[in-house]
Amino acid sequence: MFLFAFVDGVEPTNNAAERALRHGVLWRKQSYGPKSVAGCAYLGCIWSVVETCRQQGRDVWGYLTECVAAVAEGGAVPSVLPPPNATLAA
Repeated sequence: MFLFAFVDGVEPTNNAAERALRHGVLWRKQSYGPKSVAGCAYLGCIWSVVETCRQQGRDVWGYLTECVAAVAEGGAVPSVLPPPNATLAA
């Protein structure tokens, strides 16, 4: 809970997470949100992928294309996790 006190670079607030969610929140407020449970689940997943790719400096469409191709071929979906020792975009 108090990791920020012991590890350099860990912020004591959740401001970065709040800023990452801001685009989705604004969209939801303007459009009155999805109208189904499945829509809510889809948007939660896609917004998570988009923001994760953005933070990693990855191409969102490229990643989604890889995912669709992998599923079409019966393979595993590529990981959204960054490679070890990767630096994240600010």
